[in-house]
Amino acid sequence: MASNIPKDRTVAALGEVWTSVGDLLGELSDDEWRLPTPLPGWSVQDNVAHIVGTEAMLSGEPGPTVEIDRSVNEHVRNDIGAFNEQWVESMRAVPPIEVLSRFRELTGARLAALEAMSEDEWNAESFTPAGMDTYGRFMQIRVFDCWLHEQDIRDAVGRPGHETGLAVEVVLDEMATALGFVVGKKAGATSGQSVTFALTDGGAVVRELHVEVGERAAVVPALSGPATVTLTMPIGVMTRRCAGRVGADELLDQVAIDGELDLASRILDNQSYTI
Repeated sequence: MASNIPKDRTVAALGEVWTSVGDLLGELSDDEWRLPTPLPGWSVQDNVAHIVGTEAMLSGEPGPTVEIDRSVNEHVRNDIGAFNEQWVESMRAVPPIEVLSRFRELTGARLAALEAMSEDEWNAESFTPAGMDTYGRFMQIRVFDCWLHEQDIRDAVGRPGHETGLAVEVVLDEMATALGFVVGKKAGATSGQSVTFALTDGGAVVRELHVEVGERAAVVPALSGPATVTLTMPIGVMTRRCAGRVGADELLDQVAIDGELDLASRILDNQSYTI
């Protein structure tokens, strides 16, 4: 079934995250642009180059012809990774100020194009990183991807921020689409079991995501009964673990478990699902 993604909300979220990234990058020194991030093999500048490359591709620009040697670039694990690495490699020698200028130019043009897009174009069938869906779903994934890379950069330079707001809500909407797979397929939850992810900000629960297992595991608005297990953690912990930015045994001191420990352990061991 095609996803029904609200256009105005999603485009506004993209504008929010691109503005936040641009403001952050404008504060960084050249040395900070070279710092390593949680993504193996990628510096701060490489993360920005990846965003630039994807938006350039979506604008119709041809990709760079750069040979990627996977024996040297061990962090490149598949064809999508090799495609991304071509854009990143093409900008590694470019001065940071030029990469930032390119980022601002491209994201500004992309935002204007998205705002002008008709609802029919927005809802048209499209390739996405999650398979065939609507163009709107692709843009929801772009919010998810760009915000995660913003957090990669913030972690690298020690400048936390932008962990609340519209973009974060859209990130969690996109993340919810994979939680049935995480709970049912990866963690092996069985029929009749259910899970609540209680996400906190400043210690208070601000969002709950529920998964119920029947014939298959699916995200539901509310559980039909008490959760088999409730996992309570800060939003930043949830996103970093699901995106594979930390190992399965990291940040567990910030996760509270209420319920069946075996199922909780299997979920936490298998929480990462991104490429």
